Amino acid sequence: MGNPSPPPQTPPTLWDRSRQVAVAAILDTALRLFAERGYDETTIAQIAKEAGISQRSLFRYFGTKEDLVCGDQEALGELLRKTVDAQPADASPWDALRAGFSAILGADHTPERVLQISTLILNTPSLRARSLEKRLRWQAALVPAVEARMGIPHGPLPDPRALAVIATAFACFDTATELWVRTAGTTDVTATYDQALTAVRTTP
Repeated sequence: MGNPSPPPQTPPTLWDRSRQVAVAAILDTALRLFAERGYDETTIAQIAKEAGISQRSLFRYFGTKEDLVCGDQEALGELLRKTVDAQPADASPWDALRAGFSAILGADHTPERVLQISTLILNTPSLRARSLEKRLRWQAALVPAVEARMGIPHGPLPDPRALAVIATAFACFDTATELWVRTAGTTDVTATYDQALTAVRTTP
């Protein structure tokens, strides 16, 4: 999705890298079990046993079974917000949001892994509900930045115009992601997002 300006990143420490390796190994195990047995039928105890760790150790990395799939949504939401904030002052709210989506698309995983996880979320009602809940928090956090780019003073209540812009951008992003999943990754998320947003903004 273009060339967004990402916020400054702090180089990962040795502890960060070790944690990333452990998280990746646990996630590999969990996704394999979910594929073999189903998400709802797989327990945390089974995942921990297959990964060769205790349940207590697993919970140090993931607070819940849903977190295994949905990941650190708070961190992704913060990356989205910071990327939107980091765009040039003359960037429109649409362009700033587009840059934010681009930043989070491959923030944690390879495209293949993102497709695997997205497919599981879309096909599992409980995960889809959890993802939607957190995405709504992302949208709320973006309101001040979008209001500022629209020249709207930030007040005690969010401006409906800013809310509409954010909701529209998210709807187009979700549409593009779902089509990408339904076509097993053969469509281009960026191109589909742009097509959807153009249709919304130009259709009489």
